[in-house]
Amino acid sequence: MDVRKGSAVFRPVFAIAALALLAGCSVFSKKDPPPEPTSFESLMSQAEDAVSNGLVPEALQRLDEASKADPTRKEPWVRTAQLQFDKGDYARAIVASEEVLQRDPDDLIADGVLTVSGLRIANQSLQRLQDRGVLASGTARQEAEALATTLRKTMGDSVFPQEKPAAPAPRRRAAPARRATAAPSTAPAATGNTEQKKPSSDPFKNLGGN
Repeated sequence: MDVRKGSAVFRPVFAIAALALLAGCSVFSKKDPPPEPTSFESLMSQAEDAVSNGLVPEALQRLDEASKADPTRKEPWVRTAQLQFDKGDYARAIVASEEVLQRDPDDLIADGVLTVSGLRIANQSLQRLQDRGVLASGTARQEAEALATTLRKTMGDSVFPQEKPAAPAPRRRAAPARRATAAPSTAPAATGNTEQKKPSSDPFKNLGGN
């Protein structure tokens, strides 16, 4: 009887534990499933919404997430290059442009951002060197002239005009020369016969005698 009583007591306890376990499983099964990763299109849309609201740092964060969601797409890097360029962060704009060109070497937007960003960085560097007097060397001047020539050939004189030589100063008209006045003659005025007597060839002619 004691064994039966013990087994009879044990069975209800086991049943209660099993019910509790089943109840716990049902509770866990009712929990929401883990959120799915945000899609590429959704991240790009969120980035554009952030740009529209003036939240550029948030937009850059969404673009970074989009680039990781689909590393083969160039769109996040194109937009990042544009935003970094508008901020004046030309170094990061160059990095983003190079990421674009690795995925699409013919992308004109990335190529333009890369070129202009590089030129602005070079211009800033040249200004610093000029302020420090480093550009006085002949080598630096030759490099600057070569760069100017390349830019002029690429962009044209309308964008990068060539310096025109200074116009020569107008010549002054020479004052008219004054007429020279004849100097007064110091010779005595001739009176009477203007013919002068020639001296006699015989110096003894006027002496006494014949």
